[in-house]
Amino acid sequence: MTRRRLLARLLAPLAVLLLGAAPTLAAQADGAAPVVGGSIIDAIDRFFGTVIVTPLTTIFFYDVMFWDNDSATNIQLPIVVLWLVMGSVYLTLRMGFINLRGFAHAINVTRGKYSNPEDLGEVSHFQALTTALSATVGLGNIAGVAIAVSIGGPGATFWMIIAGLIGMSAKFSECTLGQKYREVRSDGHVMGGAMYYLSNGLGELGWGKLGRVLAVLFAVLCIGGSLGGGNTFQVSQSMGALQESMPFLVAYPWVYGLVLSVLVGVVIIGGIRRIADVADKIVPSMVGVYVLAALYILFDNMAHVPAAFGEIVNGAFSPGAAYGGIIGVLVQGFRRAAFSNEAGAGSAAIAHSAARTPYAVREGIVALLEPFIDTVVVCTMTALVIVITGSYANPDNAALIAANNGAALTSRAFGQHISWFPYILGVCVLLFAFSTMISWSYYGERCWTYLVGDGKSRIFQFVFVIFTFLGSIISATNILSFGDLMILGMAFPNLLGVLMLSGKIRTDLDAYWGMYKRGEFKAYK
Repeated sequence: MTRRRLLARLLAPLAVLLLGAAPTLAAQADGAAPVVGGSIIDAIDRFFGTVIVTPLTTIFFYDVMFWDNDSATNIQLPIVVLWLVMGSVYLTLRMGFINLRGFAHAINVTRGKYSNPEDLGEVSHFQALTTALSATVGLGNIAGVAIAVSIGGPGATFWMIIAGLIGMSAKFSECTLGQKYREVRSDGHVMGGAMYYLSNGLGELGWGKLGRVLAVLFAVLCIGGSLGGGNTFQVSQSMGALQESMPFLVAYPWVYGLVLSVLVGVVIIGGIRRIADVADKIVPSMVGVYVLAALYILFDNMAHVPAAFGEIVNGAFSPGAAYGGIIGVLVQGFRRAAFSNEAGAGSAAIAHSAARTPYAVREGIVALLEPFIDTVVVCTMTALVIVITGSYANPDNAALIAANNGAALTSRAFGQHISWFPYILGVCVLLFAFSTMISWSYYGERCWTYLVGDGKSRIFQFVFVIFTFLGSIISATNILSFGDLMILGMAFPNLLGVLMLSGKIRTDLDAYWGMYKRGEFKAYK
């Protein structure tokens, strides 16, 4: 299939969505109730559910523990989670536990110790890291962790941490490849990511046709994930959280969409440099505020912290733990970690490919910090607060747990000790959503230009802003779920390519690590 024909197929659903949104928007603008029931939006939602979401869910979430389906616990292990976890375990072993031995070096590189401003690239190591982090640190850290603990008990936290640690090796591998196979245009713009190492890297191994197919598949899935899970889903979920403290948005949700559209548009038009400039300010601030609030509660309950860790460890290995014993708790923790840090999905490789560095492995070293910050630090802070406060087992929260309303459960847990925290959480949610959107706009735009050419980036940016607005007026479940499925789907072509190229990664790692140990790198700070 030619790229023009592929573009036509991508634009067709967009046209339908935009036409379908018109009746709903018009009704809201006139002050009338939103169009429901037989509206075009509902018809599109049903179409997405029947033709796209349901088949993809059947594939991506195929239960590899199908023999347990008739049991009382019914432990479900989606194939996409097994794929991500097994791939991360293999890469951890293949790279000689680079997630542990490279940690200190990663911190030094990120703080600029080896940074030469003359190196080729568009952003610094720190900016690349915060840009990639802004796409992963988000609602999953707030809501997903609460759901994991409420379903699997405190023990799920232990396996979440383990999944985050092995995910560091997957991030290292894919981001090293992103740098290794990036292309620098004459104007200095960098083109990199899974699309390039799948097509060019596998081509070097004699798998050129397979590589091109995987690259196009990844690009299409990433565009869908960018517009859906990285955009409309973020708008919808963050607006739902803010409506609790801002009732005005219940009657006029389009106002929220309009404001976000303007803010997002102003940032993404500037490309990766402006996105990185914003991300390196927002991400440390929002993570810092959230972690400080968690630490305040933990220090205030210092006497209960050892017992909380005891519950986490015991729950991880207790045969009688919630959700069907050890296996169930392990699955729940791994699921939430995989969905939170996106290690293996290949998205972060796009951001890290733009970093200024003469060594591909060096940027991979920086990238391994992402799952640690996202999962081991932020997710663990959330889990500890929920365990210490006992909110996951509080009968008053039964309705929230039954509805999988993790954000509200986290809000109540923090609110037990910080009465005004729900307002802080609202700000965090807004910042999390905004930072996720601007990073995913870049991911989608790079994949778009890979398919249709370098001069067409403005088209995608315009489409992305339109979808930002649509996220505030479309509540259709299937349309919003579609984007998350695209992001998960990226793991199949990406991780397959990374595993096939793991030998090249290890060769480059050994050469780089030898230079590092011999002290051959010049320090600038």
